[in-house]
Amino acid sequence: MSPAESRAPAAAPLYADRPPEARGIERDRVRLLVSTPAGDAHRRFDQLPEILEKGDLLVVNASAMLPASLPAHGSAGEFRIHASTQYGEDLWLVEPRWGAGAPGPVPIQPGETIRVGGVPARLVGEYPGIRRLSFLRVESDLAEAMRSVGEPIRYGYLAPGVGPEAYRTEFGEVPGSVEMPSAGRPFTRRLVDRLRQRGIRFAPIVLHAGVSSLEEGDMAGTGPPVFPEPFEVPPSTLEEIARARAAGHRAIAVGTTVVRALESVRNGCGLHASRGFTRLYLSPATPVRAVDGLLTGFHDARTTHLALLGAVAGSEMVHRSYATALGAGYLWHEFGDSHLILPGPRRGPG
Repeated sequence: MSPAESRAPAAAPLYADRPPEARGIERDRVRLLVSTPAGDAHRRFDQLPEILEKGDLLVVNASAMLPASLPAHGSAGEFRIHASTQYGEDLWLVEPRWGAGAPGPVPIQPGETIRVGGVPARLVGEYPGIRRLSFLRVESDLAEAMRSVGEPIRYGYLAPGVGPEAYRTEFGEVPGSVEMPSAGRPFTRRLVDRLRQRGIRFAPIVLHAGVSSLEEGDMAGTGPPVFPEPFEVPPSTLEEIARARAAGHRAIAVGTTVVRALESVRNGCGLHASRGFTRLYLSPATPVRAVDGLLTGFHDARTTHLALLGAVAGSEMVHRSYATALGAGYLWHEFGDSHLILPGPRRGPG
């Protein structure tokens, strides 16, 4: 155990059970913990224009969320299917669940025919190494079922009544994620305008996020199986990153999805525009070089998301900042508070 781990408070995370707007807080006024090698500072998200520097680049995920939680029926009775990732016209990776606060296993067998949002479908089999996920073949367009009876994917810590509008982000233009790229949620149009006036630029990637990781990862680099997620990194975004770094400025990822997309197109010669699927798992054993900082939310301990933070900032800085956040009562998950991690000088050209 590291010294930082031994100093961490025993307090449990406080989960945000509703959007900040429902708590009487404007979307862009959630708390912001700013972590640097020198320590942690308590700020507010709408203070970003004063925290960032002129010339900094924010790389955002332009993926928009689908209403991917669907009612299902089979021999097990009534349950829900959380659609995750589409791998072909009729093939989806899905998570069968009893409900928002009740995961599986749901006793359905490979080959069994079920109905998902009214669409006939057949369970093919489990995803190798991740028993909670299964492949599903559908007989017609699952997207149409989402439009007619789909709901946002929700979990048990959320209060009832959180509507679809709460899951929209300022940058979401390309439907495909089944869970909101939530690091971008606190941005509002007025804040984006203020940042641009300050000389801070934006550039997009797309990574369609599947169902949240419940698999454990660790800071030592021992990763679980990771299912492939589709992404695209355009040439224009890589040009913006190169321009910012050449001028001595920072490229900051807005969300762990952005880090994974950019690291997926990095090789020994730098970054190369690409599209495809990524199964990349990141931890301190695989330090990040594609970005110089990360703006994100707060993630459960020992998940793959938290291990990725260690790849950006190192395990000591992550443990220290999380001890600070726990002690100060920051809120976790998609409607919670935000965390800006600036580990130091830029890492190099890519």
